[in-house]
Amino acid sequence: MQKNDPLSLDFAALRTLSIVYAKGSFSAAAAELRVNQSTVSYTIERLRRVFGDPLFLRQGSGITPTLRCEEIVGGIDRVLADFALLTEPASFDPETARAAVTISCNYYERVVILPQLVRRLRQLAPGITLHLVQSLVEGHDHIRSGSSALLLSPVKNEESGFFTRTLFSDRYVCVMDAENPLAGRTLTKESFCQASHVTVVYGSAWQSFYLSELQREGYRLTPQVTIPSPENLPDLLAGSEMISTIPYRVARKMPANIALVECPFPAPFEVSMYWTTRTHHSEMHRWLRGLIGQAATEIDRADASPGLTEGRIIE
Repeated sequence: MQKNDPLSLDFAALRTLSIVYAKGSFSAAAAELRVNQSTVSYTIERLRRVFGDPLFLRQGSGITPTLRCEEIVGGIDRVLADFALLTEPASFDPETARAAVTISCNYYERVVILPQLVRRLRQLAPGITLHLVQSLVEGHDHIRSGSSALLLSPVKNEESGFFTRTLFSDRYVCVMDAENPLAGRTLTKESFCQASHVTVVYGSAWQSFYLSELQREGYRLTPQVTIPSPENLPDLLAGSEMISTIPYRVARKMPANIALVECPFPAPFEVSMYWTTRTHHSEMHRWLRGLIGQAATEIDRADASPGLTEGRIIE
């Protein structure tokens, strides 16, 4: 394999390799970069000649990175992180800063964290704009590839290369019409499973933690209705005998005609903020992470409930 001059590469080519590695697919990387798949293929072919390595090998219907590719991607992430620091001003002033930050998150984080964060951001740094993208279960790939700067999520990832700060914990509760007979009772595991359920499936392969806890204990339920988010739950529950199970912090935002009842499968979980070396030393991003941490602390105090704890940081 004839090598090309390494200095012919640009940062866009290196980022393309990082995204193909994170996505495990040329077509998925092309969609992320908003280019044609042929453009991604051409870029990877250039990189193969420069590094003298195939980088990716066909495996079944997909691709798998070579060991050399894994080493290269680790180096690329460090190079891109260092360059990002060089492009930032030497000092950071929130009042005068002008920047756009992409955050990966889902419905929960948009409803629970974002309102408080946006209010603080408009007061302190009106020149910083946020772009929110749906993370589903792919949020860690988003920040690994650099398509997002931050991830807010309850989905754990024990891989190396991520910094994380636990923002707060939560648990699941049941919501139902205030006139529902179950609203005045303590739900047992049996009565819970026998009830008519509106189940939120969030539109992905991931399932809510309470469902996993329920299944581990040998129980099962058959939903009467499934929906992709809790957005219109009050309308579905009003005047019906159905119940639904959602996180406590989301349930607190339901209207007064919706009752909250403790769930026999509370499945406590933590919501965390993730980022990588690409933004770890950035003054602006450090400030923004601190602002998110402050917002989470205020939310935690306002939502005070037994079993909820304040966050901690792990670096």
